[in-house]
Formats: sequence, C-alpha cells, structure tokens
Amino acid sequence: MSVYDLILQRRTIRKFQQKPVPKELLDKLLDAGRLAPVGGNIQPLEFIAVDDPAVCAQVFVHTRWAGYLKDGAPKPEEEPVAYVVIVHNHAISKAAAHQDVGIAAESITLVALDEGVASCMIGAMNAAEIGKVLGVPEDREVILVIALGYASETAVMEEMQGDDDVKYWRDEASVHHVPKRKKESVAFWNRWSGE
Repeated sequence: MSVYDLILQRRTIRKFQQKPVPKELLDKLLDAGRLAPVGGNIQPLEFIAVDDPAVCAQVFVHTRWAGYLKDGAPKPEEEPVAYVVIVHNHAISKAAAHQDVGIAAESITLVALDEGVASCMIGAMNAAEIGKVLGVPEDREVILVIALGYASETAVMEEMQGDDDVKYWRDEASVHHVPKRKKESVAFWNRWSGE
C-alpha cells in the first residue's frame, strides 16, 4: 500500500480487540519514532513501548477519550493492548517542538497501520501521573500517548456538511464518522485564495 493510501485509510480508533501487538512490531514503532525528522537534529524525543496488561491498565486510567461522544471511552473489553508514549527530554531541549512530536507520532501510526494495527493519539491525559506510572525521570515530560491495538470498530472520513461542524459521531451501527473540511476550503495554489 502506498503512503498516500495509508493516509487515506488512517482514522482514529477507540475500540480494540484484546489481541496482543507483537513485540517485534512495537520495536519497529519505536524505531519509526526515533528516525522521524527533528528540527536541528536535536532529538529531544524518547519513546516508551508499553504492552504489559497491568501497566496498560494503569496508563489507561490517566487518559481521556472522545470528548464529543457521551460514551467515547473504550469499555474494559475494548481498551488498548499497547501504547507508545512520547517523552520530551528537557536536558536536551527546554521547549518541546510540537511539530517534531507530530511527525514522530504520524510515523508511528502509519507504520502501525501498514501492519494492520490501529491507533489513537491521546493528548488529553494526566501526563504527570502517566510519567509516574512509567518511571519517567523528572527532567523529562510525557508529551503524547499513542494507544494501539487491532481495531474492533470502523471509522470513516466524510466531507464536512457546513463550515463549523467538526464533531465526530457514531451512527446506529456504531460506525465512527469523522467530518473533514472540504479540500477547496483548505488547499490553495501559489497563494491563499479563500474567502
């Protein structure tokens, strides 16, 4: 599958099968994050793979899910079976470069999807508590958590119906719908030409 096809297919998944993600794949995801481009090649990001069920459960309680949905959090039998946690090393760089975090996270999620593993990037979390759970030193900070597992739900992208209706939703068949702004509203040639 091409990278573009993966991008078209990648959607956030919040319900997972309770099938383990192979350690070899988690190791590959750590490498995908490590090898992602970083401004100035400073490399302040570090990565923690979590696949121990007890530790996954401890991470889960410090995350928040799907703010637009009344019942957006996975039920116990739908929780992630693994995580990659992105950590910023303040000894290397004082301020986190959010674009570097985003590039690393997208690299991780696309490699995961290419191997059939779904993901959910989680910024709504108690980073300090997750840091304690994982033994992250005080000169480092948990920046992003990527939940991983084999999907047990379907998520689809659709064109936004209106200019401000960004809320995702689930239909009666529990299909997760994700509205995206229309291409002509956000993509221009040679200069900005929007209204």
